[in-house]
Amino acid sequence: QRQVKESGGGLVQPGGSLRLSCAASGIIFSIYAVNWYHEAPGKQRELVAGITRGNNFKYADSVRGRFTISRDNSKNEFYLQMINLKPEDTGVYYCNCKLSEEYDFWGQGTQVTVSS
Repeated sequence: QRQVKESGGGLVQPGGSLRLSCAASGIIFSIYAVNWYHEAPGKQRELVAGITRGNNFKYADSVRGRFTISRDNSKNEFYLQMINLKPEDTGVYYCNCKLSEEYDFWGQGTQVTVSS
């Protein structure tokens, strides 16, 4: 069964850090592009970080310098290290593995709340 699943969300104070993980199964993980999306309350889901199939890294301007995406193909996992978190980073974070329109897999989301 092909699936991806996030973990690592939670409640953190402003300025704090969190590391999200995404575990993939049932796919040839190494050939997929991987992405993290953020859905803030009442807003559309937006891409915050990704690694393309060509191993290029991309970040939204709002998180550049604070978030770092990485992957470990030996574990079929990828990660989002978040530092200096802000209240506007609050929301649901989704991991995504994409090879094509047909092979496009999403996790169920993990909640991140940044609040004092």
